[in-house]
Amino acid sequence: MDIEWLEDFIALIDHGSFSRAAEARSVSQPTFSRRIRSLEKWVGTTLVDRTTHTLRLTPAGERFRTVAEETLRRLRVGRNEVRLLARASSKTLRLASTHVLSMTFFPAWLRQMDLESPTNGTMELTADNMVACEKRMVEGKSQFLLCHHHPAAATRMDADFRSIRLGEDLLIPVLSPELAERYALNAAPQLAFTEESGMGRILKAAWLASGRRPPRRPIFSSHLASVLVEMARDGRGATWTARSLVEDDLESGRLVHAGTPEDDIPIEIRLWRAKARQAPVAERFWEKVKKRCPEGKVAFP
Repeated sequence: MDIEWLEDFIALIDHGSFSRAAEARSVSQPTFSRRIRSLEKWVGTTLVDRTTHTLRLTPAGERFRTVAEETLRRLRVGRNEVRLLARASSKTLRLASTHVLSMTFFPAWLRQMDLESPTNGTMELTADNMVACEKRMVEGKSQFLLCHHHPAAATRMDADFRSIRLGEDLLIPVLSPELAERYALNAAPQLAFTEESGMGRILKAAWLASGRRPPRRPIFSSHLASVLVEMARDGRGATWTARSLVEDDLESGRLVHAGTPEDDIPIEIRLWRAKARQAPVAERFWEKVKKRCPEGKVAFP
């Protein structure tokens, strides 16, 4: 049994529908429905009455709701107590980052930070897709998360977390010059992000908020922006990606910016942390970040 299934079940109750709960949990509705069915299979009975138009729990679901809420509460209390013990002695900074920013932003950002005052202690960086990075933060495996952010896109960084803006970027559509001669942006073969990708989540949310229809069914998808960009370089199709990742390609002409400026999506680069107090080394690092980048001022564009 996966703890996420219990969180999904409570989210379904709180939001009152599968579609709204799936959006809040940052997964597709089919994936969310499969996870609820997996929970029901593990419990051994139906928890949600699917014969009504409005969400209604079965009698077993009502009883299990109390069990799920209490289990999650006890797990969080226990987790927080253990974290406090670990933080007291930890001297390692543990950061998570999405793949793109670990390559394009993190090295130069850290170098600028260290010019003022070197970071004391050991630093550990884990680069992964957005869903995995969020999970590391929620589970307390990382103290900080470096990622792209858009206000329309849902995130698992809830009221227990806070963030600071470090910089800005753009999501832009690109394709090879050869393909640009043959196709308009929307007519070109599409290379898309999977649902694990933070950029894919941002694109979907931004398009929905603006009333834009998503591109037609992709011929290829991946959670890695670097893979999609390489496919675009190879003339396989058009893809959206962070401008910071393809600056050199645009300057050299290996890729061209497709569409119009209206197709571009402004995004922020943010550093997230838990609101709860962390190890002294993490708190010192956070204070240094705030000093270099007070809220509302972009210190590392």
